[in-house]
Amino acid sequence: MRKIRTHFTWALLISGLLFAFSATAMAQKTSIINSPHNLSAAGPGAIRATTEQEICIFCHTPHNSSPIQPLWNRNVPTSAYTVYSSNSLQARPGQPTGSSKLCLSCHDGTIAVGSVLSRQQPIAMAGGMTTLPPGHSNLGTDLSDDHPISFRYDAALSVQDPKLKPPSILPASIKLDANQELQCTSCHDAHNDENGAFLVMDNSRSQLCSSCHQPGNTTIVQHEQCATCHQMHTAPSAALLLKGVNSSQTCLTCHSSTPSATPGQDISADLNKFTRHDVPVVAPMMPLSETASQTSAACGDCHEPHSMQSGTASAPLKSPKLGQVSGVNAAGAAIPAAQFEFEVCFKCHTTEVAGSNPIPRKIVQTNTRLEFAPSAVSFHPVEVAGKNSDVPSLRVGLTNASVIYCTDCHSSDTSKVAGASGPNGPHGSNVPFLLSGRYETTDNSAESTAAYDLCYRCHDRASILGDQSFSSHSKHIVDLKTPCSVCHDAHGVSSAQGNSVNNSHLINFDTRVVQPDTVTGLMEYRLLGPRTGQCSLTCHGAAHSPLAYPTGVEPGGAAPAGIRSAVRRPAARPTVRPGSK
Repeated sequence: MRKIRTHFTWALLISGLLFAFSATAMAQKTSIINSPHNLSAAGPGAIRATTEQEICIFCHTPHNSSPIQPLWNRNVPTSAYTVYSSNSLQARPGQPTGSSKLCLSCHDGTIAVGSVLSRQQPIAMAGGMTTLPPGHSNLGTDLSDDHPISFRYDAALSVQDPKLKPPSILPASIKLDANQELQCTSCHDAHNDENGAFLVMDNSRSQLCSSCHQPGNTTIVQHEQCATCHQMHTAPSAALLLKGVNSSQTCLTCHSSTPSATPGQDISADLNKFTRHDVPVVAPMMPLSETASQTSAACGDCHEPHSMQSGTASAPLKSPKLGQVSGVNAAGAAIPAAQFEFEVCFKCHTTEVAGSNPIPRKIVQTNTRLEFAPSAVSFHPVEVAGKNSDVPSLRVGLTNASVIYCTDCHSSDTSKVAGASGPNGPHGSNVPFLLSGRYETTDNSAESTAAYDLCYRCHDRASILGDQSFSSHSKHIVDLKTPCSVCHDAHGVSSAQGNSVNNSHLINFDTRVVQPDTVTGLMEYRLLGPRTGQCSLTCHGAAHSPLAYPTGVEPGGAAPAGIRSAVRRPAARPTVRPGSK
């Protein structure tokens, strides 16, 4: 009798505790009762039973459960899954195991939600639904577009992949299973929806993600939240786990003209211009050709979004807005983190397709890296200051020691670099060759501020047309309507092909306009001294056999035999001032 009374007392105590627990849980968000996992008829979500009142039965049963803890009330999937795989992944996920397989008994869509072991017939669900509807909840059997699971997360893995934190410092809320494998339950607590999406901890400012991952240290606010770009389940980009089909499309969800876009960062407008770094449907690295109106490069080829910083830099240092992106250095070696902007450009603009140069030159060079090399004969000062110490045409603010960026010339025509208000960078331009300003290359073009806008941003127009650096600039550009590009190769002339006598001052003739001299058979320029030289060639039908500049007199001596003056300007001409046409 005493034994019966004791059992009765325990029963009352347990019943009271369960009642108290239930009453408290009903009022708490942490309870499964008020979460989407309450699939009973009284559940708050769209997926619920027609009449079933029990809550736990959809996963658990106290009797006749499967031999799987904790008192599992469902069949375990027998499907073979396509698991996550990536070339950059050090972990090796296998087929789902442990608690992950239990979660998939609902979330892979192969077993009816109402199919439980404790009932002979499946529990009827509202609307005749059987499995979870397509979407984030129904992952299917292809897990290649979902965060990897069922892999061993140990110290050895964090050593292999420095972007993973050692498991020893994981927060207590993130649990690995007995085999030290990361499972669905490492990130999700099926009974607690306090943090949304059943996450085990608050993920604002990516606290959950950054508990395991340490991809970089960005100061861009939007980039601090992983969920801005990444989608952990059924991601359109598959292994990249991005919200877009590739990195570029993901970037454009913010960097566009949509209402949710970042003000002043409408990159999508530039990517619709005549010449652009086009965003591909997929994201391969492809050689870029300046002759094509469209070139293909993913945003991630130039930007590393996890380490991007706000702020500015001075040439040639890389802008912090590019992040710790990889590059190719001046020696041609691949480097994991570029220091200079030109190293990022060299990743693609080293070996171009033969014949891709839009201007056919006497010296053909398809490797831009060699054109800008400090050892080159002459070059625009992208890597180091230029070799020429006598450049009187430089505008105020520039000196012979100045260094410039590739993007000072190759950028959007509506960018801040171009004097407008749009984003900087070589995303796209309505000017050919992805230039930020007009650079006329068609022979017989009338000179104007607009025609050579790009050149005149650094070189003072009045100085050029006043013949301060070359006695016949105005004759060629104004009188003969010869573009700058006919004589000058804007990038430079490599030392492997040119020399300081024939190719100083970026001299490399456009062969559409300049041909060999019919008398000497030569097509060359020769430097004779400071601001002095001679040409042997045929241009616009006129033979230079040869012609000397400025007067045909060599420094310190008489003109070589046969050299005639090339200065044939009108006796008087008006002074040209900046801004005039």
